[in-house]
Amino acid sequence: MQVDEESVRPVLNRLRRAQGQLAAVISMVESGRDCKDVVTQLAAVSRALDRAGFKIVASGMRQCLADGSEAPPMAQEELEKLFLALA
Repeated sequence: MQVDEESVRPVLNRLRRAQGQLAAVISMVESGRDCKDVVTQLAAVSRALDRAGFKIVASGMRQCLADGSEAPPMAQEELEKLFLALA
């Protein structure tokens, strides 16, 4: 499954944002910041990664349905595994 060009930029932006947030979380832990603040930021990183993953899956599914892609269609079990990986 490939992500269409239109979806790549927002996915990369989300991943870069998550990367910056994760660096901030690491710094917070190293400096002994309050647990509540660390967990709040960690949750933000998790949401950003989830959104990027959902965007990739949704874009890939849309592209497969629209193109009639030459790649063999994904089995239901494979699709379920992708969605559950993000759950």
